Amino acid sequence: MADVEASVRELVDRDRDCAEKASAQMDLRRKINLLIGEWKAAGGGDVLPNVRDRVRVRSAKTSGNPLRVIARR
Repeated sequence: MADVEASVRELVDRDRDCAEKASAQMDLRRKINLLIGEWKAAGGGDVLPNVRDRVRVRSAKTSGNPLRVIARR
């Protein structure tokens, strides 16, 4: 999904038609919302990570100094 979002942004930045890619992005978001709804209906109650949490985890994993990674967690 991140690839589709990036391609939409690139097309918009270059003032190109992005209707097809934007439609695909909306379809992916609908599917994710449907999957989350099914997960919750099946008893899923865990707190799902948001973007801020995912970025924090990703930056901790890619850091070069292992001591800083441990300190961040």
